[in-house]
Amino acid sequence: MSGTINRGVMSAGALAVAVLLAGCSEKPQTATGIKSDQPPYTGTGGTGFTDAGWSSGDRNAWAQHLRARAQYGQNEYSRPPVAAQ
Repeated sequence: MSGTINRGVMSAGALAVAVLLAGCSEKPQTATGIKSDQPPYTGTGGTGFTDAGWSSGDRNAWAQHLRARAQYGQNEYSRPPVAAQ
């Protein structure tokens, strides 16, 4: 009788170890993200999200708009303080 109990406990333990080890295995990473064969300054073709004065494919205009956006639109240090109300 104790032989069948030990065998049952051993098989249950082996099954538990197999399940735990299967949960720890690493899945293959097949997602590669966004692939683009065009440079970012070529644009998307639509005009809904483009700034006025920027023409698609003009690398210098693209760089100037990024510089201006970083300096005037997103730089918290260059903004004037807001007056308390």
